Amino acid sequence: MLVENDTKKNIKQTIKQKTLDEPVVFGESHLTIEDVVGIAIDNRNVALNEADSFYKHVTSGAEFLERLLKEDGVIYGVTTGYGDSCTVQVPLDKVDELPLHLTRFHGCGLGKFFNTAEGRAILATRLASLSQGVSGVRWKLLQQFVTLINKNIIPVIPQEGSVGASGDLTPLSYVAATLIGERKVYFKEKERNTIDVFKESGIEPLKLKPKEGLAVMNGTAVMTALACLAYSRAEYLTRLCARITSICSLALKGNSHHFDDILFSVKPHPGQNQIASWIREDLHHEHHPRNSSRLQDRYSIRCAPHVIGVCRDALPWMRQMIEIELNSANDNPIIDGPGEHVLHGGHFYGGHIAFVMDSLKNCVANLADLMDRQMALLMDNKFNNGLPNNLSAASADRKMLNHGFKAVQIAVSAWTAEALKNTMPASVFSRSTECHNQDKVSMGTISARDCIRVLELTEQVAAALLMSSVQGLHLRLDQKELEESSLSDSVKQTRNEVFAEFELLTEDRPLDDDLRKFISLIQQQSWTMYPEE
Repeated sequence: MLVENDTKKNIKQTIKQKTLDEPVVFGESHLTIEDVVGIAIDNRNVALNEADSFYKHVTSGAEFLERLLKEDGVIYGVTTGYGDSCTVQVPLDKVDELPLHLTRFHGCGLGKFFNTAEGRAILATRLASLSQGVSGVRWKLLQQFVTLINKNIIPVIPQEGSVGASGDLTPLSYVAATLIGERKVYFKEKERNTIDVFKESGIEPLKLKPKEGLAVMNGTAVMTALACLAYSRAEYLTRLCARITSICSLALKGNSHHFDDILFSVKPHPGQNQIASWIREDLHHEHHPRNSSRLQDRYSIRCAPHVIGVCRDALPWMRQMIEIELNSANDNPIIDGPGEHVLHGGHFYGGHIAFVMDSLKNCVANLADLMDRQMALLMDNKFNNGLPNNLSAASADRKMLNHGFKAVQIAVSAWTAEALKNTMPASVFSRSTECHNQDKVSMGTISARDCIRVLELTEQVAAALLMSSVQGLHLRLDQKELEESSLSDSVKQTRNEVFAEFELLTEDRPLDDDLRKFISLIQQQSWTMYPEE
């Protein structure tokens, strides 16, 4: 069975590699979360649709604006100031300076900087919006985005400073500045001045046309990029939490009847039932049904499908909202080149992403809380059905000196508490700003950043529980209270993968390096938890 699984895994990896070798084409078809993740994490290249019809669609808006300018038309952000300053007229001989000022006065971002993967996702997400062809930008500007992504020249973007409407103005100003050769970029794992990297790479800085600064900056690219990455990590965590629950149930001598298919047929939430099915298969319930010494296990085991299932069932509608935003034009004004309309609206408002991110961080924090409770059961000999205190594997004559996972559990409690604290919805904290022009804002980027932090903390909890639960499983097997032959192939595989990276904890030792290694493996989604549906 393991050979068959390995063969399937190799086939899947081959297919994935072929996919990674192909560029993601913008302007051709509906982009997915996986497209953005592939660009961000796997460094997939990108390309523009080469069809003449797409080229004409994109350039028609820029050509229309040029004609309108010659006719001395009044266009927001082109011949006027921005936001509350829209009543300030800009003379035609100065309109070319306006986008440069826009990029520069928004250069006030603070806080930590987005990493290169997040930066690549941001570039890809902004390119997706501009590729809708209604932003009034030139083909040359889209090509500059392609060049930056494919040469891995990534803007250094501060995380703080966006209220999520009028879009991600401040963080996206760092993207706009990079296009024109200003500020700093990551290149070859170093932070460098953009203009120096451009000179080395033979890239000509753009001179932005009047609408182009606004088109690049006035949108939801940062929050949407983070949402794509967050979705992928959360989806993987639901799988990992299911597998960890299975191992915890085995280590605790749990009752596998809690996951019975007849039981779950009467409450048919599809995501919840998928989780129960995975756990049931992991436990070999059909072949080795297990009864606990307790008629009913504690909720963190018995109700795990119901907890994890909430997130699993929420993912489809979250995907829908994220991908609609990803494939939308979300700047202002919208330029209808063929119909010759300039349409002023509020598509930069990030309310949908804000709601998804506030919801997702709630779901994910509940996974941390579930795993925190599962670890508490494993550690305490009042509840763990005969396992050693703190899961110590020390020999009998050394037990009094060794503390197993005692401190790790304390850390898990701290990480869980911080994750739960961050579930306060950011979207309800709208602040009127910019002379009350932006009087209702989404806070979507703060929501997304919160969600990423909750994911980080939950991955830390998962790393700790994965190590400790597998140690608990080993101890149960060592005590001859569980037979190796009764374990499913999936549980054996995860056990072996963990011990390939982690030495059984017998004598006390620092575990921070082990934890960091496992967090990295989780974030890289290194292990296949369950077959794709």
